[in-house]
Amino acid sequence: MTKKILCPVDGTDHAEVGLRHAVELAKLTGAHLTICAVNLALGGARGPTINQWPDEEAEALVAKAEASAKAAGATDIGTAVVISRTAATAIIAYAEELGADHIVMGTGDKRGVKRLVLGSVAAEVAGQAGCSVTVAR
Repeated sequence: MTKKILCPVDGTDHAEVGLRHAVELAKLTGAHLTICAVNLALGGARGPTINQWPDEEAEALVAKAEASAKAAGATDIGTAVVISRTAATAIIAYAEELGADHIVMGTGDKRGVKRLVLGSVAAEVAGQAGCSVTVAR
């Protein structure tokens, strides 16, 4: 039975689709929903590390997702911002730390060479996570 759901968001339409699915699953199962944003740490090899978003922007991103989840009927919600160099690794590690038994996330529409070159965070999470993963489109 699903008790803890993790839903990563990044402000895209794809993440919003994942959030809608996560909210519905949380409502059906009575599970706690944690919404997280991975703030990617960029640079750092020979210069300073700079996060993808300023702290306030990352917090606003999860707050907006939380408000959307509440408006859709979710009641037991937590939020987090995780800083990491790779999104998939951070999502998997945070799910383990949280004790999540289900990850629900959206996916983009990368295809062909773009998919081969850039990869897919959702595919990596689905392939490596130690819990159930739902990839929503």
